[in-house]
Amino acid sequence: MLVLVAPGQGAQTPGFLTPWLELPGAADRVAAWSDAIGLDLAHYGTQADADAIRDTSVAQPLLVAAGILSAAALGDITPGAVAGHSVGEITAAAFAGVLDDTAALTLVRKRGLAMAEAAAITETGMSALLGGDPEVTVPHLEKLGLTAANVNGAGQIVAAGTTEQLAALEADKPEGVRRVVALKVAGAFHTHHMGPAVDALAEAAKELTPADPRVTYVSNKDGQAVATGAEVLERLVGQVANPVRWDLCMETFKELGVTALVEVCPGGTLTGLAKRALPGVQTLALKTPDDLDAARELIAEQSA
Repeated sequence: MLVLVAPGQGAQTPGFLTPWLELPGAADRVAAWSDAIGLDLAHYGTQADADAIRDTSVAQPLLVAAGILSAAALGDITPGAVAGHSVGEITAAAFAGVLDDTAALTLVRKRGLAMAEAAAITETGMSALLGGDPEVTVPHLEKLGLTAANVNGAGQIVAAGTTEQLAALEADKPEGVRRVVALKVAGAFHTHHMGPAVDALAEAAKELTPADPRVTYVSNKDGQAVATGAEVLERLVGQVANPVRWDLCMETFKELGVTALVEVCPGGTLTGLAKRALPGVQTLALKTPDDLDAARELIAEQSA
């Protein structure tokens, strides 16, 4: 059983979209999306530097566009399930047919702007903790005033809060945590700091007419499969201020009988987690179009 997944913010790197725009029709699709949302995706995906694409209002639509573009390059496939990490949930909603491509890009553009605005109120950020036991780590974070914003499984939790709280974490790591790594994001996403963005996104969602998922859609909120488009959209709104439970998503993949996992561009993060948490599952990350043939071969094996 194939699961198709989409990464979240922080996966972007300068120029990562360049080779994808060389695929037939890709540049035209990206130009049309750029016009629809008022953001030059091709420029940011090919020429902009790391600081420019770290901007939340840029990074989020760029990631969703890359995910949709790379998934389309795989051809007409029907995965057993889809999921996305954080903003990748909007990409997954497009995979599942809940939102069409333009609606997904429109929603994520408004999400990015709203979250950037919320992040500007207080200086905040996120850091990944490598190693440790969640039962020890989470209470330690709470003691420091931090939130376990991403519980990713495979020994990784992402803490979010103010820059002062994150500095305190560097000086006072939870027992068993080997390393604390600052992430390339500009805010404490999936925490109460994003409250204002929830209201803005709720307004944006009223303009959309979601369809029910065509394939199993696994939600970050609790790892559960969501059956209706209306509930998918409701969860997409609420998740900006609530933790991502990728660990529970992977538990659901396991229960569904996953045998292969393909991560769309810019892939790598989620396949890395899957290799540790889902032993025996074949994984493949789409980094460049050079990875497409191997991905198609893997998908064909799953369909045989």
